[in-house]
Formats: sequence, structure tokens, C-alpha cells
Amino acid sequence: MNMNRKEIDEQVIQNYQENEKMMILIFAQWCINHDLDPEEIYAQAYPNQPKNEILTEVLEDTVSKNESDTIEDETVLNVLQLFGNDDLAFVVQNEIEKRGK
Repeated sequence: MNMNRKEIDEQVIQNYQENEKMMILIFAQWCINHDLDPEEIYAQAYPNQPKNEILTEVLEDTVSKNESDTIEDETVLNVLQLFGNDDLAFVVQNEIEKRGK
């Protein structure tokens, strides 16, 4: 099966968008697991950006803290940094440090 350049580009974009959604879901679930509001944390990191539509969408896929598997702090930080969300990783790191005190 030979894919042309346009099909390959579309596949790469689709894979990135699916992975980005997974990253946002991991972030949102981590927030819920630590009694934090994902949209509030996001707004702290990106105060001048409009509401994140993907975040709003994935919030429907989160589960309660009691139903969730543990998401390690390091995992959420690594995933955020992998996608270049350094500002969000910084805010998450601050929340982790607050909790440790």
C-alpha cells in the first residue's frame, strides 16, 4: 500500500492530535486525582489563551478520584514536557511542591 505525501501528512497530524488528547487526559485526570481543577491549572499556565476546547472535551472522559489509577507526578510532568507544555509543567510542579509541604 503506497501512501502519497498528503496521506502521510494527514496520518502524522491525526496521530499527533490523538496523542495530544491522551496527554491532556493524563493531565486532567492527574488534576482530579489531586483535587485540582484542570481548567484552573491550565488558565494559570496560559492566562492569555482562550479556553482549551480539547481539555473541555476530555474532561468528559475523566473518572472520579476513587475510580482512577494512580498517575505519578513524574509521568504527568514528562508527558507535558514531551509536548512542549513547559509553562503547564511549571504550574504542575508548583502544585506538587505545595502538596509536599
